[in-house]
Amino acid sequence: MDMTIQRASGVDENSRWAFIVGAPRCGTTSLSKYLKAHPDVGFSRIKEPHFFAQNDLRGLPADELRDTVGREYLDRYYRGREGCAVLAEGSVTYLYFPGQLEPILRLWPRAKFVVAVRNPLQMIPSLHQRLIHNGDESVRDFRRAWALVPERRAGRSIPGRCADPRLLDYWEIGQLGKYVEKLFAAVGRERCFVSIFDDLATDPRRHYRELLDFLELRDDGQADFAPNRESKSVKLIWLQRLLMRPPRRAIKVLGSHNYQERFDVEKPPRLLAETLLRARKKLLKWNQAPARKARIDDKLLEEMRETYRADVARLSALVGRDLNHWMEP
Repeated sequence: MDMTIQRASGVDENSRWAFIVGAPRCGTTSLSKYLKAHPDVGFSRIKEPHFFAQNDLRGLPADELRDTVGREYLDRYYRGREGCAVLAEGSVTYLYFPGQLEPILRLWPRAKFVVAVRNPLQMIPSLHQRLIHNGDESVRDFRRAWALVPERRAGRSIPGRCADPRLLDYWEIGQLGKYVEKLFAAVGRERCFVSIFDDLATDPRRHYRELLDFLELRDDGQADFAPNRESKSVKLIWLQRLLMRPPRRAIKVLGSHNYQERFDVEKPPRLLAETLLRARKKLLKWNQAPARKARIDDKLLEEMRETYRADVARLSALVGRDLNHWMEP
């Protein structure tokens, strides 16, 4: 049976889904990696489709919604995973657009959501470093990037081809309490598993098993919980941006496999594609450099505390756990 038709059928309303919705640099890649290895989980072809953040489907009637999601989402990212007990993905942008998750509940009432949080004083410098590595950030100095937020909110000083300029608003992205509250209101607290980065880092095995219990999945006996995606830096930012965020007409030549999947571009012949990807990989490896610790002086650190202090108190109340020590000196 055609997957689109199968997915659009009424039977599929009982499908079980797990959406790792963010926040970025809070352990979402590790959680995705663990779930992807579970034999009963069918993970999306790429970790972050960003489909429901990039497409506001709330106004579509039921039949059109099922057809659109079946054709543009399921067929594209889940072909061959129909028999899995739970389908999953990990788009970190979803946390910041909780209202746009409403179609998920219309389609799959049993869907559950995993929201990861972390001390924003650690999360935001880590995010800045990651955006440099991804090719989305062009300002190496964290202090300057932090100060550029008002300018970027006005649409200026945004690097060309930045995949999502909203991630450059470091002041806003770190307001985790604000967005967790909106997520709870949109999908229901009972559907959400809150993953606190401190717990994941301290005892990942126990944390993973708690997640499995929440998702009603059997313990698969995983034993490899090595940290994932340690921070990295680059030698030449312009070269990294060219390779990671190439111009649209060059995506099929310079873009990674995942980037090509995201933009659904026509791929070159297989032999040529493999040759280009090998050359690209060598350039990326040459350009890699050890992570540079962000230069945060006392004045900037206190400014960051003032930016996030009330929000951390808000987050503490929402998750029922005192996290205010994050803001202590």
